[in-house]
Amino acid sequence: MKPLFRLLTELSSRKFISRTTGAFAKSKVSRTLIPRFAKTYGIRVEDAEKHIQEYGSLNDFFTRRLKTGLRPIDTAVSAAVSPVDALITGIGDISSGLMLNVKGQDYTIEELLNRSPRTVCYLNGFYMVLYLSPTDYHRIHSPVTGDIVEKEHVPGKVYPVNEFGLRQMRRVLSRNERLITYMQHETGEVAVVKVGAMNVSSIQYVTPLPRHLERGDELAYFEFGSTVVLLFENGTFSPRQDLQLGSKVKMGEAIGQFHGKS
Repeated sequence: MKPLFRLLTELSSRKFISRTTGAFAKSKVSRTLIPRFAKTYGIRVEDAEKHIQEYGSLNDFFTRRLKTGLRPIDTAVSAAVSPVDALITGIGDISSGLMLNVKGQDYTIEELLNRSPRTVCYLNGFYMVLYLSPTDYHRIHSPVTGDIVEKEHVPGKVYPVNEFGLRQMRRVLSRNERLITYMQHETGEVAVVKVGAMNVSSIQYVTPLPRHLERGDELAYFEFGSTVVLLFENGTFSPRQDLQLGSKVKMGEAIGQFHGKS
């Protein structure tokens, strides 16, 4: 059955399907589905910035902001913080340019970063794969205080990035559409790779997007669920020791700390 499921996913993972889904989610008609959507996925509507009836479409609700103060930002000077509410589906050292055994598959940093010259910065760094389910808050924040030094949009597929997609489809994280942001901070550089997924109509930067961001400032948002891959430069980052596959993190909480390049 797995080959059949893979074939069906291949056939359904087309941009026009995501665009059609996205167009409906942005329509006024879709707002009638908000209460059912929130109930189905157990979304805490009381955490939303606005009352549920104030959202004009399903997409408007999905990209909602939260009430002020619900996601405190860790204040430790050396901390890197989670940019999203998410489940950790991959974590570990990058070994000679490889992210090893992400749901049974190996990924090259070169392919993930679309063969960017900046790849050399991450060949022996650290990676973290953060999966956002439909239940999660879908705005993406800066994990560091620093400057955006480069951005790249990489066109691609829109395969699912859930458990099935990561295990059964070939190197989904490197084949899907990606929005890559490189940020320079006091200790080095970090790459925030935002990966599109099936039924994700788009990944959007906030507007206006400043060049300099403080930790926790808004960077972008997903229109429906997806994944963020964080890449930390060689020899600059140590993760929190209690984090592992399956750990849940909230936006703003410390996920590790920076140190001088080794």
